[in-house]
Amino acid sequence: MGSDLIAFASAFALVLAVELPDKTLVATLILTTRYRAWPVFVGVSAAFAVQCVIAAAFGGVLTLLPDQVVAGVVAVLFALGAFLLLREGFAKQDDEVADAQEANPTVSFWRAALTSFGVLFAAEWGDASQIATAGLSARYESPVWVGLGAWVALVLVAGIAVLVGRKIAERIKPHLIQRVAGVVFAGFALFAAYEAIF
Repeated sequence: MGSDLIAFASAFALVLAVELPDKTLVATLILTTRYRAWPVFVGVSAAFAVQCVIAAAFGGVLTLLPDQVVAGVVAVLFALGAFLLLREGFAKQDDEVADAQEANPTVSFWRAALTSFGVLFAAEWGDASQIATAGLSARYESPVWVGLGAWVALVLVAGIAVLVGRKIAERIKPHLIQRVAGVVFAGFALFAAYEAIF
């Protein structure tokens, strides 16, 4: 039991440190400015659960994938995310009508949750936290506790992002956040492309 708690604590601490300043926080924050907080939180938490199960189950197998292949896939995903965010952020809109619609989204719970699931599942694939979870799972030979520790850390990051996102949405126009986020995602895409090439 002691080694299981060490595995849990190690995964929690490492994933929290990696993800707190990472794209997970940014992506969840952006989703919270577009949709109601609760479905976003449910969707991203479910995505994290699936990612953690996959990483813990495969253990060290994910670390055997060529780094350049993983970086290339991540670059494409972020480039797509940047395109979609910038397209929507710069779309011609009647600002007051658009802001009213964005502040009170009429999207169903399940659509918002599934969108959030898809965005975070794609964004986290091959991420440092997933690789770390796989590595720790292999090292401690305790995939359940490592996966649980990683998932709790990711859910904590998502919770922080949801709380911050609601506050930001009340003060800043959502399309401005989308533009900034699109630029940030483009930066992530360029960095991942650089890693894939070099």
